[in-house]
Amino acid sequence: MTTTDAAARLTHRPADEEDITTLVALYDGAARWMLERGIDQWKPGGKGAEHFRQRIASDEVWLAYDGATVAGAYEIWWADEPAWGVQPPVAGYVHRLMTRRGAPPGTGRALLARAEQRIAETGLDRCRLDCVTSNPRLRDYYEAAGYAVVGELPGKVAADGSTYGVLLLEKRLG
Repeated sequence: MTTTDAAARLTHRPADEEDITTLVALYDGAARWMLERGIDQWKPGGKGAEHFRQRIASDEVWLAYDGATVAGAYEIWWADEPAWGVQPPVAGYVHRLMTRRGAPPGTGRALLARAEQRIAETGLDRCRLDCVTSNPRLRDYYEAAGYAVVGELPGKVAADGSTYGVLLLEKRLG
């Protein structure tokens, strides 16, 4: 299935309080998948109910469905000072792009395209995201989707106080 096919099949809706368990399960499933492949990025239990509750309240969290089955989710933030510093309001920031294990091929790219569309609908002309420097496969994925590395933050501070490096990527929309 191509990205276009996946995009045509998916429906999207904003997440709400009743979706928090689903969001945590999606995150933990993606984290387990990463660990099984030796990718040191997300950890099961790393984003719990409180994280998603706060994101739903302050920004946007979206769920995507393939028919009646959840296919994935993503967060759109309207600022990301921890990674990008204070910026003029020209971009939306995609975080936690997650697909259900076993979702059709192309689902992740379709979710990203819908997040970009949502950002453009608000009148902003850029989509930004960050990617851990220790995951070159993810960098390749985003570059293949039209993103360019525009910076690096070697000491991003995690919720637990540890630090890690991220690449800052941006895509012009429209």
